[in-house]
Amino acid sequence: MQLNKTSPNALLLQTFSGKHTVRPPFWFMRQAGRVLPSYMAIKEKYKLWQMMNIPEVGAEVTLLPVNDLGVDAAILFSDILMVPYAMGMGLDFAENGPVFSVPLCEVNDPLAHLNPNPEKLNFIYDIIDKVKENKSSNIPLIGFCGAPLTVMCYMIQGLGKKAEFPAAIKFMYQNKAVTKKLIDAVTDVTIEYVKGQISHGIDVFQLFESHAGLVPLEMYNEIFLPSIKKIGKVVRDAGIPFIYFPKGFGYGIASVTPEVCDYLSIDWQISITDARKLVHNQIGLQGNLDPRLLYSSKEQIAAKLQEYVRFGKENLNWIFNLGHGFMPDTPYENAKFMADWLKNADWQR
Repeated sequence: MQLNKTSPNALLLQTFSGKHTVRPPFWFMRQAGRVLPSYMAIKEKYKLWQMMNIPEVGAEVTLLPVNDLGVDAAILFSDILMVPYAMGMGLDFAENGPVFSVPLCEVNDPLAHLNPNPEKLNFIYDIIDKVKENKSSNIPLIGFCGAPLTVMCYMIQGLGKKAEFPAAIKFMYQNKAVTKKLIDAVTDVTIEYVKGQISHGIDVFQLFESHAGLVPLEMYNEIFLPSIKKIGKVVRDAGIPFIYFPKGFGYGIASVTPEVCDYLSIDWQISITDARKLVHNQIGLQGNLDPRLLYSSKEQIAAKLQEYVRFGKENLNWIFNLGHGFMPDTPYENAKFMADWLKNADWQR
């Protein structure tokens, strides 16, 4: 059952449809998080698991940025590691990040260690239902999950004590056949999760490949990209716009074809204008302000935002976003300043 159907006139959906809009739509990765004082107040009452397991709370957190920042879309309050949780890995959230009770690198038969049960994700669909009840019809809801490489880095190594996930990458090189089977298993559960989100009424889907840059491009394209295409096809066949975010992909973005995604989210390591030259012109772009810029003064923030105006004038198939998520200690007043600036600027369209 889909509640409160989103209007096709929502700015984000108009952009996906190729219609002319007076300004680019915007939302921010990690917008429903510690950047918001309202989120911190809720966090004092509930732990992360509780927020996700109480639909009313999960929905409230999902919609906080709509009210507090004025973003053009809400993104489901969840975590990129829901798929391994559904695959039977004991998942907990410590203060310094997610923790699996037994990482796969510590077991003799990783595939036998898994026990996939997609129904364990029903609590996420309850959040979606509650968001659909409460949101405005002009605010699309973005669903998401983690992509296979990123998810498997955590599954294999456990908590990412080292950002490069050396144990996980070592495992992939030493156990290529097992790695491919793990990719297939993760992809199968991911597809079920995507279908569940779609059936409950998400309007857009983003796939987060937060660690795309950890392996060589040739290796990524050989063993991971086929799963991206499979997941994306399920999304797009349902008529849902598909955003793919391969962080750290570098010039690999030039190899992404329209077969892969509708929009490609660009990180902060390349300019948006250079990205536009590299990426196929049938693929829209999203991004890509360095979130750390928000530590600086409002004058510096405004000057950088102004640099995007010409790009926004010339490229209607663009969604403004950050090049990765908000840093946890980002000043709220600077985030709000950015959102207000984006809404009030003359985009010369």
